[in-house]
Amino acid sequence: MTKLETAFITGAASGIGNALAKALAAKGCGLYLTDVNADALQGAVDELRAAQVNVHSAVADVSDRAAVEAAVRDAEAKLGGIDAMFNNAGVSLSDTVEKMTYDDLEWVMNINFYGVVYGTKAVLPGMLERGQGHIVNISSLFGLVGVPSQSAYCAAKHAVKGFNESLFYELDGTGVQIHSVHPGGVDTNIVRSGKHLHNTQGSLNSDEVQKNFHTMAVTSPTAAAEIILAGVEKGSYRILVGPDARSADRLQRWVPNIWRKMFLKKLGSWERQGIF
Repeated sequence: MTKLETAFITGAASGIGNALAKALAAKGCGLYLTDVNADALQGAVDELRAAQVNVHSAVADVSDRAAVEAAVRDAEAKLGGIDAMFNNAGVSLSDTVEKMTYDDLEWVMNINFYGVVYGTKAVLPGMLERGQGHIVNISSLFGLVGVPSQSAYCAAKHAVKGFNESLFYELDGTGVQIHSVHPGGVDTNIVRSGKHLHNTQGSLNSDEVQKNFHTMAVTSPTAAAEIILAGVEKGSYRILVGPDARSADRLQRWVPNIWRKMFLKKLGSWERQGIF
C-alpha cells in the first residue's frame, strides 16, 4: 500500500474516529474530519492543529446525503484526492422488536447504514478516476452475529457487511480497496450517546447500560485504531478488532449450533445485568 497522504473520517470527534485521526496525523496524513457534535469536533481540530497537523473539518450528520457530499467536495478541494475514507460514525439503540418504534429504527439505519453508503458513493468516483484509494467501512461484531434488543443495530451492521462484500467484488482490478471492519467491545461514547429503552427483561437504565458496557469494552479506541490501520496497510479486506470479535467470529462460523447454545446462556446473564 502506498502511504496515505489524505484521509476523511466521519464521527471523528471521539472514540475510534478520533483515535484514527491522531494515528494518521502522526504519520503525516492530511485530514478532513466530520462529526455532529460541533464543540467536540472543534476541540479535536484545535488539538491537531496545535500539533501542526493539516486538518480541515465540517459539522455534518452522515444521515444527510447532501451534507456528506458537500463535505467530500470541500475535502477534495482543500486536500486534493482522498486516499482513505473512514466511514466510522454510528449510534446505538437497545430495544426489542416488539417495542421499537419505526422512528428509532430509521434513525439507526439512516446513520449506521445509509451514512456508510453516502460516504462510500461520495468518494468512489474520484478514487476510481485516480485508480487508487481505500474505503474503510465500520461494521461491527454485531454485523456477524445477532443479539437480543439490538435488532436495529445488528440489521444496520449486517447491511454494511453485505454492502462491503458486494463492493469488494465490484472493485476487483480497479486499484481501489474496500475494508470491512468488525470491532468487538471498544470503550467509546456510542452507548452514552445512544438510546437504551428495553430488553427482554424489561426497561433499561441508560446509566447502568453505559457503566456495564464500560466493563465489557476490552479494547481501547487507540488500540482499535492501530488494528484498523495495520489491516489497511496490509490490504486486508476483513479486519476483526479485539479478542472478543476474533473469538466470537470463529465460534459462530466453526460450531454454529454450539455457539448459539453458549451465547444464549451468556446473553441471559448479560440481560439480567442490564448490559443489553
